[in-house]
Amino acid sequence: MTATEGTSRLVKGPGLLLVWLYGVMSVGAVSRSVYQIATEFDRAPLAYGLSAVAAVVYAFITYTLVRGGETARKAALVCCAAELAGVLTVGTWTLVEPSAFPDATVWSDYGYGYVFIPVLLPLTGLWWLRRARTA
Repeated sequence: MTATEGTSRLVKGPGLLLVWLYGVMSVGAVSRSVYQIATEFDRAPLAYGLSAVAAVVYAFITYTLVRGGETARKAALVCCAAELAGVLTVGTWTLVEPSAFPDATVWSDYGYGYVFIPVLLPLTGLWWLRRARTA
């Protein structure tokens, strides 16, 4: 399989929507975290740091989906699983101990501030990446 075939396979159909959504989430998380870290980091360093981690994860998954190929697909699969674990961990943590997060993160309350896209996106990504392997 050539790199072009691998790329087209990952960004076809739902894959194209995933690339678009991950790209939008990357821009949103990067801009939010850069602004918060630059202006208010001492207020909620944990929340702002976690938003920066989310931004890096979103950007990496966007890159791997666009890059395509089996290695990129596997890397994106691992990242989507890690993202889901992060969303579930941080989402639960923000509900159990809200005082630890004086400000929300991208993953707070399972992505409530982002219409739950942060919890739905990795689930969809895992499904698509597993399906793309068998295609």
